[in-house]
Amino acid sequence: MTLQSSGTLAIGDARIEYRMIGPAPDAAPTLVLLHEGLGCAALWGDFPQRLSEATGCGVFVYSRAGYGASSPAALPREPDYMHVEALDVLPRVLDAIGFRRGLLIGHSDGASIAAIYAGGIQDHRVRGVALMAPHFVVEDVSIASIAQAKAAYESGDLKPKLARWHQNVDNAFYGWNSAWLDPRFRDWNISDSLAYIRVPVLIIQGENDQYGTMRQIEIAQEECYCPVDVAVLSGVGHSPYREAADETLTALSEFTDRILRVHENATDRAA
Repeated sequence: MTLQSSGTLAIGDARIEYRMIGPAPDAAPTLVLLHEGLGCAALWGDFPQRLSEATGCGVFVYSRAGYGASSPAALPREPDYMHVEALDVLPRVLDAIGFRRGLLIGHSDGASIAAIYAGGIQDHRVRGVALMAPHFVVEDVSIASIAQAKAAYESGDLKPKLARWHQNVDNAFYGWNSAWLDPRFRDWNISDSLAYIRVPVLIIQGENDQYGTMRQIEIAQEECYCPVDVAVLSGVGHSPYREAADETLTALSEFTDRILRVHENATDRAA
């Protein structure tokens, strides 16, 4: 298909909204951005544009079902919903856009989805994964903050703020919040996926992340056989690309450039 700068994709029964910034997948490597548990394509703001300009890559962003202007998701979500997104939905999205080579870049839930994909599908097109504030296991601090988010949504001002970004705001919020607060979710653990990742990994972690601790980094370093680069950002919380956009952009650009340059050099030598 010919990707427009924005539009929708038919993925199964869902209509998925997307934005494509910069070169198309057949013209340059593509960086696929996977949003957080309450994110969507629009909530990335100007970060995709800046990332494309800094790297020369195309940047593809989309809203998963239930988010932004995409179709609503069936609720309640099961505890394995991120595995479904990674192993069932994401492969079809990549094929639909004609993805040829590039990186997966995820934030929070999106980072977990990227890790599950990279560990579960040996896709030669994916040259590396960059994970911002990833979750590999469930921590007490995560559940406490997610419970606070529920209170803010039902009794505070969080709902009208999110309603600016999501056509079906209850579907977006409860699809994420109820899954994480499901007692069965306490056993959620994707550390086994990390052991099967065969491409370089970058982890960007805010020092003051209210949804996760440095334990997440330790798990990646313990489980991964691939190279793991770590950038810990001082004074930053759960959203590095918003709270420290320049530092995050630099870390991602340097990682992307190094990974793609290695592959280009290998291709040149083979030729």
